[in-house]
Amino acid sequence: MAAAPPKRISKKKKFVADGLFEAELNAFVLRNLAEDGYAGIEVRRNPQRVEVIIRATRTKSVLGDKGRRIRELTSVVQKRFGFEEGAIELYAERVAFRGLSAQAQAESLRYKLIGGLPVRRACYGVIRAAMEAEAKGIEIIVSGKLRSQRAKSMKFRDGYMLKSGQPALQYTDRATRHVLLKQGVLGLQVHIMLPWDPAGKKGPKNPVPDVVKVLEPKDDSHQERRGRFQQDQE
Repeated sequence: MAAAPPKRISKKKKFVADGLFEAELNAFVLRNLAEDGYAGIEVRRNPQRVEVIIRATRTKSVLGDKGRRIRELTSVVQKRFGFEEGAIELYAERVAFRGLSAQAQAESLRYKLIGGLPVRRACYGVIRAAMEAEAKGIEIIVSGKLRSQRAKSMKFRDGYMLKSGQPALQYTDRATRHVLLKQGVLGLQVHIMLPWDPAGKKGPKNPVPDVVKVLEPKDDSHQERRGRFQQDQE
């Protein structure tokens, strides 16, 4: 009996399925690795297997003793999403610039607030860390029952921040977290404006369109410029 042909799936359904997979995987990894400075995942697909790169500030904790923890996570993900043996691999990658990662800073702020640090002091500590890492700007929004029974929102800003257009999508790193405290739930939003980096390590390679670079004038005398002008007129 001939084997059944592989079931074809439309591009629309494929994009939706890939998005659901990444969202659920991100939520699962966040629950397990929040204390290890989790800063996001990257899913790379090739014909042989799916590679998931986990970015974190403490990669040794993510890997575990002799790689035991990463193997356990791989096994759980493999069973949950129905992958075959060896069809999915998890890797750990260290975040090179922690101060420029919105997810890492949001997790840091979350644990500071859980530890009882005042909101203002915790937020200014995160702002200082981001600006010292050469961020263009940072904005933190904390909302919920901060001091009294009435909920309110506090904003902390520093530097330059784009709010609209394509550059805002390219240059702004965003993260959202929720803090469960005794008085209620606090919502945290961290937006970091990344710097322009031609190498593409700290930020995007493409420069911001509205930045104008003024070049130094050439060192030539007024008489030479006047002579060239007269020649052009002739």
